Amino acid sequence: MSLAEFLEWDDGTDTRYELSGGRLLAMAPPSEAHGVVVMNLGRQIGNRLKPPCRVVAEAGILVPGRKDTWYQADLAVTCAPPTRGARHVTDPVLVVEVLSPTAPHDRGTKLVDYREIASVREILLVASDSRRVELWRREGARWIVETLIGDAGLRLEAIEADLPLSAIYENVAA
Repeated sequence: MSLAEFLEWDDGTDTRYELSGGRLLAMAPPSEAHGVVVMNLGRQIGNRLKPPCRVVAEAGILVPGRKDTWYQADLAVTCAPPTRGARHVTDPVLVVEVLSPTAPHDRGTKLVDYREIASVREILLVASDSRRVELWRREGARWIVETLIGDAGLRLEAIEADLPLSAIYENVAA
């Protein structure tokens, strides 16, 4: 399936899909912990942004030069001007994936593709079943990976903000 076909397609159900290499991938319904972590992150990140930057939930992400791929990240931050009717986030600087049963896809194909987007400065992979966050940060031509666990603090350079893991996992049995 092409990207254009995918964006016009509707299977008539509530199932959410991504397009990866021209293949449809159904997304599993999120757990309660997944939803709470996404909301906590959205609130924590959103409260620290200054306009025109904004956090977008269920953010459509396009991979440059690909006409067969469209991802739906849990959250993305952009500082590009808003576009009426946009179906994807323009120039994301931060992409957040809260890991679920699709973690191998999130950690594999999607992570590789997100790193190809020139505007992306940081990628956050957040566990929903334990207090564990993996931060991928672009430094020139290389990516630095930092793993945070327990009650550590997280520094997001892309948005110049500090987040304690306790705020991310508030009201989650993790």
